[in-house]
Amino acid sequence: MDGFFSTTLGLMTIMAAQSLLVLGFVMVSLLFLVYGDRKIWAAVMMRRGPNVVGIFGLLQTVADALKYVVKEVVIPAGADRPVFLLAPMTSFVLAVIAWAVIPFNDNWVLADINVAILYVFAMSSLEVYGVIMGGWASNSKYPFLGSLRSAAQMISYEVSIGLIIIGVVISTGSLNFGAIVAAQDGDWGLFSWYWLPHLPMVFLFFISALAETNRPPFDLPEAESELVAGYQVEYSSTPFLLFMAGEYIAIFLMCALITLLFFGGWLSPVPFLPDSPLWMIAKMAFFFFLFAMVKAIVPRYRYDQLMRLGWKVFLPFSLAWVVLVAFAAKFELFGGAYARWAIGG
Repeated sequence: MDGFFSTTLGLMTIMAAQSLLVLGFVMVSLLFLVYGDRKIWAAVMMRRGPNVVGIFGLLQTVADALKYVVKEVVIPAGADRPVFLLAPMTSFVLAVIAWAVIPFNDNWVLADINVAILYVFAMSSLEVYGVIMGGWASNSKYPFLGSLRSAAQMISYEVSIGLIIIGVVISTGSLNFGAIVAAQDGDWGLFSWYWLPHLPMVFLFFISALAETNRPPFDLPEAESELVAGYQVEYSSTPFLLFMAGEYIAIFLMCALITLLFFGGWLSPVPFLPDSPLWMIAKMAFFFFLFAMVKAIVPRYRYDQLMRLGWKVFLPFSLAWVVLVAFAAKFELFGGAYARWAIGG
């Protein structure tokens, strides 16, 4: 058996099994994310939420998914059929394959590459094409306007996210997520993590992640009050399900990025407890809770406010932060907190 796994077919089998394991984790998490999202909204509104299908309503998301799968796929008469059907698949696939470089523990990663951050940034940037394709192929003004909004919004906030990540990269000296987490491993537990030296950027990254994933209060590409449902107007059944699944997977990916970049990944918050992938999952779940709470309690922005916030506030602030971090890292100020590559953290 050991000889088989050293052959080309054996290595392909191992890679396929690992890929299915990551995909299984993402898809099972998706069921609980939607359920948790709805339960949190319900709690804020003082109502029950899903509570009928399965114990405590846990199977409600499964029932909804089955409903979408068995419904008829309706395609508008004037739509570009190939592009119309390819758009939701593009959004879903790009959201899933970004997880290939996300580690859950030391060496627990599908592809441990040195440019993991660039890979994730590339995949998340390409996701806007699925939205644009869907809006264009629908041959309707509301989806088209929604796709244009999404393109402008995602590009605007990707700039800020990129600059914020550059600050972390400067501090670590690496684009590898494992190295970034290792740089946060110190004797002070959670006070050794990057959230403390990069505290202002934690808030900017979280808000930018909301805009990047079209979450409220920045869900302008699918604003029901103005665009009916934006780029999703003409979609039903499985294509709509793929769009929704891709959106939630992208949200969970942003939770993973916040955890890895600023909150120590799988590291224990207290020195006397062992590190574990359970810490990673717990932190991701906590940040998804914050995503859900923002949707439940924060009113929607106007589009001009959204763009002004991105270009006139976040962009100059994050750019100035990169300069400050580079200066602090170069001269190893603040005890080397911004120069973990120099002190071997």
